[in-house]
Amino acid sequence: MVNMTRSMEFVTTHTEAEALLLEANLIKKLLPRYNILLRDDKSFPSILITSDHDFPQILKHRGARKKKGQYFGPFASAAAVNQSLAILQRAFLLRSCTDSVFAARTRPCLLFQIKRCAGPCVDILGPRDYADLVEQARDFLMGKSQEIQKKIADNMQKASDALEFEKAAQLRDRIGAMSSIQAHQNIHAKTVIEADIIGLYHVGEQTCIQVFFFRGGCNYGNRAYYPSHPPDADPGQILEAFIGQFYANKMPPKLLLLSQGVPQKELLIQALSDKAESKVQVEVPRRGEKRRIISLAIENARKALGRKIAENTSQHKLLDGLVKIFDLISRPERIEIYDNSHISGTNSVGGMVVVGPEGFIKNAYRKFNIRTVLPNAELGKPKAGDDYAMMREVLTRRFSRILNEDPDRSSGQWPDLILIDGGAGHLSTTLGVLENLGINGVAVAAIAKGPNRNAGEERFFLPDRLPFSLDSRDPVLYFLQRLRDEAHRFAIGAHRTRRGKGIEHSPLDEIQGVGGIRKKSLLHHFGSARAVSKAGTEDLELVDGISRAMAVKIYDWFHPED
Repeated sequence: MVNMTRSMEFVTTHTEAEALLLEANLIKKLLPRYNILLRDDKSFPSILITSDHDFPQILKHRGARKKKGQYFGPFASAAAVNQSLAILQRAFLLRSCTDSVFAARTRPCLLFQIKRCAGPCVDILGPRDYADLVEQARDFLMGKSQEIQKKIADNMQKASDALEFEKAAQLRDRIGAMSSIQAHQNIHAKTVIEADIIGLYHVGEQTCIQVFFFRGGCNYGNRAYYPSHPPDADPGQILEAFIGQFYANKMPPKLLLLSQGVPQKELLIQALSDKAESKVQVEVPRRGEKRRIISLAIENARKALGRKIAENTSQHKLLDGLVKIFDLISRPERIEIYDNSHISGTNSVGGMVVVGPEGFIKNAYRKFNIRTVLPNAELGKPKAGDDYAMMREVLTRRFSRILNEDPDRSSGQWPDLILIDGGAGHLSTTLGVLENLGINGVAVAAIAKGPNRNAGEERFFLPDRLPFSLDSRDPVLYFLQRLRDEAHRFAIGAHRTRRGKGIEHSPLDEIQGVGGIRKKSLLHHFGSARAVSKAGTEDLELVDGISRAMAVKIYDWFHPED
């Protein structure tokens, strides 16, 4: 490390705690080779109940906590948040719509019809009663579920005694929804209200760290991490470095329960307390319920590391199989798979997914919005649905950029193998792009569906070789199918996202002088932008806020030939 050092820079901080936080941030930013490195720094989603509206909104939130309101979480996954939100809507009937949609409603939406909203937008429920629901939801998320359920159960019994059976049934359904949330909490701890449980398992030169999130007395899920570190790193040092980086962009809870001690515990406590702007406790339980949870976190880490080692071993065998099948020089460390997605040439998107010895590298995925292949292309230019032209554009953009950024191929971002979803034509297109850019030494293969598009009948195309197929039970074929399907999934997802944005766009947005108020008046009067486009100037003048001059302007926008 000393021999490879070219320069040194010194940064002075006020306290050791600030230095620790700075070190964690620099490690995450610069990814130094010799430091313990946390690979996954994705933020966690939370549930937010807003406080800047008379009728607060409940929604999923990820990232910096800039919105006004109360946050509950973090949750280990977006799926856990979505599931909890769906149940909370049934239990407390809080609105999830945006403030603009709320203000524009004139009648209840579908969520009210299916009993997932109380309908405050049309005054079905007043501010005082809605505030009571909000308070119940807050108490529930803070761990006071038994009190809330008892209160609702009492109200249900009163409604039943008063022969208000429909109201009693609604209260019964709310109790059932709350019970279903509690049923999904597979780890319980009466003495742990708000804490992160961090368990480390270390074997050989590999480490797994499991983090469990407890908020309001409930387990909000867990996640496994596999930090890279030098072979001789001490588990305590690994855990300390992990915690520093983990909370660099996250708010620490009031309590951390660790599986083992760390070298600079007091300094770590001070740094976390500065980050949270309140006292943070760090404990290493030795007995009791807290130790039981720590033991469970360690066991989860042990099993997760075992699975990862087994998966990596299997992955290496599959990559060795590719060497034999595709006549590669060595085992590929980086494979890039490409696919395109579109509907009749519209919203065309190219997708690139990446896989390595440890599986899919999702932070290396890239999408390409197709620019040159347009639905109304001029004569002689690529037209809609030209898959070869789309692939040519994607590959040209990808490799032109990497040629400029890393001409020496020293960053590890160059692929050893390019896999194209397509046949001989796609292979020829790819080879043509690489030749035009002067790139050699990169293996290329294409995978095409069989005659009946059945799985197991795929045909493979390589330069200077006849097409061939693999045995339908060959593990390498399953591996290649999985790579192809992942590229297909990613490209379709990017296409749907782009198409969804196009659906949200209205042609009225492009007319100068037609702002939000006039647009709303036009849509309320005619029902749709298409109806507006077919309206005459006299019809347009009947709309509130549309003058004669504006009516002519709107008409001319949709009928330029007139």
